[in-house]
Amino acid sequence: MHSDQLQLAAGHKRYATAAAVLGWFGLAVQLYLILIARWEDQASVIGGLVKFFSFFTVLTNTLVAVALTCAITKRHSAGHRFFRSPIVCGGITVSILLVGIAYNLLLRHLWQPEGWQRVADEVLHDIMPLAFLAYWWLYVPKGLLGLKHVLQWIAYPAIYFAYVLLRGSLIGDYVYPFIDIGTIGLSKAFINALGVLAGFVMLGLVLWSADRFRASRSL
Repeated sequence: MHSDQLQLAAGHKRYATAAAVLGWFGLAVQLYLILIARWEDQASVIGGLVKFFSFFTVLTNTLVAVALTCAITKRHSAGHRFFRSPIVCGGITVSILLVGIAYNLLLRHLWQPEGWQRVADEVLHDIMPLAFLAYWWLYVPKGLLGLKHVLQWIAYPAIYFAYVLLRGSLIGDYVYPFIDIGTIGLSKAFINALGVLAGFVMLGLVLWSADRFRASRSL
């Protein structure tokens, strides 16, 4: 039922198609840049793929691109139904908003990307968070989110942080400087991670409130 509602919404297919293309484009550019850098350093391509998918930005933008792609296809498989679910789309929206906000607050000042790296940087950290937020607001059915879903969404960033910290302890690469135990210490890294998780919960509560508000206005 929800997928039918999405397909019938005015302008839904055009918007989701354009956003999906942009999302996949940004991911492709970032993957190319990582792999070409690995090739120039004569490093493992497999290692480059592992590093690519170790970024929360990449994982979350991939979820965004997949959700948008599933929204514009006519298949009704379990996977398509999963990514069309308003509950799942809500969790993805919170996650991609966290990507944009955390990057701009914690990481943007640390470097000045140029060329294609700047293109990928802007698409993945700024454009796609706003694009998917607009998609959620305009086309995802409202009134189905509950506080329990906000708690369920926490599993994604929590599992991610556990993976990154474990990966970092094994190979010394923590991906993000604000959780780099080797540089800032265990206590500060965990405090930073908990702070990001708290921000995620706050975003989830804001989205839940917005969902309730939008649903009440449509009655």
